[in-house]
Amino acid sequence: MAHPTPRSILEARDVRKQYAAHTALDGVSLAVPERSIFGLLGPNGAGKTSLIRIITQITGADSGEILFQGERLNPSHIGQIGYLPEERGLYKKMKVGEQLLYLAQLRGLPRAEAVQRIKHWLDRLELKLWAQKNVEDLSKGMQQKVQFIATVLHQPKLIILDEPFSGFDPINANLIKDEILQLRDEGATIIFSTHRMESVEELCDNIALINRARKVLDGPVSQIKNQFKTNTYEVEGQGRLLVVHPDFEVVEQKERENDHFYARIQLHAGTTPNDLLRFLISQVQVQAFRERIPSINEIFIQRVRETMPESLTEVTAR
Repeated sequence: MAHPTPRSILEARDVRKQYAAHTALDGVSLAVPERSIFGLLGPNGAGKTSLIRIITQITGADSGEILFQGERLNPSHIGQIGYLPEERGLYKKMKVGEQLLYLAQLRGLPRAEAVQRIKHWLDRLELKLWAQKNVEDLSKGMQQKVQFIATVLHQPKLIILDEPFSGFDPINANLIKDEILQLRDEGATIIFSTHRMESVEELCDNIALINRARKVLDGPVSQIKNQFKTNTYEVEGQGRLLVVHPDFEVVEQKERENDHFYARIQLHAGTTPNDLLRFLISQVQVQAFRERIPSINEIFIQRVRETMPESLTEVTAR
C-alpha cells in the first residue's frame, strides 16, 4: 500500500533574488515536508543563505513566493519560526538567564511560562549552573547552547539551523544532535543548513542541493542515494582475487596483510549480485560482500561538478 505524500510546512515557488549584478536565487522551488529534518546543502555562495533570509523575512524575494502551511508567507508567521544563524549574536555583558528571558518575551511568551521553559532547557543542556553568569564568561560551545535554547524556546513549528554544530566538541555535538531528533519527534520541522555531510547522513530525511543559485537536486535521502548507485559491490576476503570476466569490472583492489584483500567490483547490465558472488566463491574465501551505496558527500561533489561551467571544471580537474 502506497504511503500518502507528507504535507509540506513550507514551499518555495520559483523564488528569484538579485543583488546588483549578482543572481543569488534563480527560480528555486522546493517543498519541506512537515515533521522532517530537511538538509539545505550547497557550496559557499550557492544561494542557501539568501533563501533562508527570505524565509525568515529578513529580506524579500524579487519574484516567486514562499508558502507557510499553505498561506503566503507574512509577518504573522514570524512567531512560528525559530532561526539559529551561522553568525551568532548574543549580548556578551548580559546574564544567560536574563538574556533568554528577554528573547522569550520578545517572542510573546508570558514571563512565568518563559521562566519555566528556560529552567527546563538549561537543565536539559547542562547549563543550569551558568544561568547567572555573563555570556562572555561562557565557552564558545556553551554560548552556542544558549543560542540554541533561544531559537527553540518559543516552540516554533519550523526551526532553521545554519551550521548548528560549529564550535561544538563531539560530546556536545551529539547532545545537540539528539535534541534536534527529539524536536522533530515532538512535531517540529527542521531546516538544517550545513557543510558537514556526515551530519546530513545521520539526521536528514530529505535534502535539496543548491548550486550557482539554482536547485540541482532534491528528494528523500534514501531515494537520492539509490538514484546514484552504480551497481558496484565491495568485497573483502582471503586469497588471490583475479577478476577477468566479461560481466564484471574491478574498479579498485587493495592487498592487505595475511593474504587478505579488498575490492570494488562493478556489474555490467544484466548481471546479478548472485552471479558475482558465485564467481567469487569459486576463487577466494569471501568474508564480506555488500552493495556500495554512495555517500551524500560523494553525491554532493558529483552534482556540483556536473553543474559547473566547463571552464571551471577544467581548472578544478588540473
